[in-house]
Amino acid sequence: MSALYFLGTGGSVATVKRDNTSFLMKVGRTLILVDCPGSVVQKIKKLDLNPSQVSSILITHIHPDHVYGLPSFVHSLMLEELLVRLYGSEETIDFCRKLLDLFLLLEREMKIRIDFIPLKPGEKVKLADSLEINAFKVPHSSSSLAFHFFLREKGKELIYSGDTPVHSFLFQQAEDKDYLIHDCSAPSRFFIEYPSLSSMHTHSLELGKFSQKARIKCLIPCHFFGELEYPLSEIEEEIKKNYDGRLIIPEDFEKITL
Repeated sequence: MSALYFLGTGGSVATVKRDNTSFLMKVGRTLILVDCPGSVVQKIKKLDLNPSQVSSILITHIHPDHVYGLPSFVHSLMLEELLVRLYGSEETIDFCRKLLDLFLLLEREMKIRIDFIPLKPGEKVKLADSLEINAFKVPHSSSSLAFHFFLREKGKELIYSGDTPVHSFLFQQAEDKDYLIHDCSAPSRFFIEYPSLSSMHTHSLELGKFSQKARIKCLIPCHFFGELEYPLSEIEEEIKKNYDGRLIIPEDFEKITL
């Protein structure tokens, strides 16, 4: 069975109900962690899963809410005989190596070992027997990558945007795909009020338009801003103005079977 487990669905400012966006992909007994904000080990245990089964970590970019929990994750598992592969852009990998070294988490005394693997855009990498990924750049930061997952056993494909404004290449790659997990930081009215947001993130009205045009089979918006006040029903209503496919607005700790 393959499934997604959302550890968080919010933006950089956490709320009572939503922490920073990250999720697990479970393929058989293998766990893939996508982005690593705080308290990841506790969250995985709350889902009744085993953190030591995380074989790979994918980091979309090096903004704090996507990577600050990495030292804690490694430190929590320092007595486990594990090899964890860490993937990201070359800039991300260099940053993560320095971050872990700052806390002396790459010393020989650590039983957990980290294999740092920079991804070249378009290069396909095998993460499990029936799971491959490739990555491509998105225009949020110089370190940003989106990830394209190929679930061979299920014959399905999933794309995760990470943080990004609308990016035409991403939606070209996402055409007719089974799942798209995409930045949907706020309703459109906030992007009118704060125009600079459009260079960094995506609002719900345009996400619905582009997802409909790309014929996305199942759209999963996330990265909801916690510093702005709006009901999630507004996000849903704006997406549905243009998108008529399957829509899942995830909660923290929600499981989605793929």
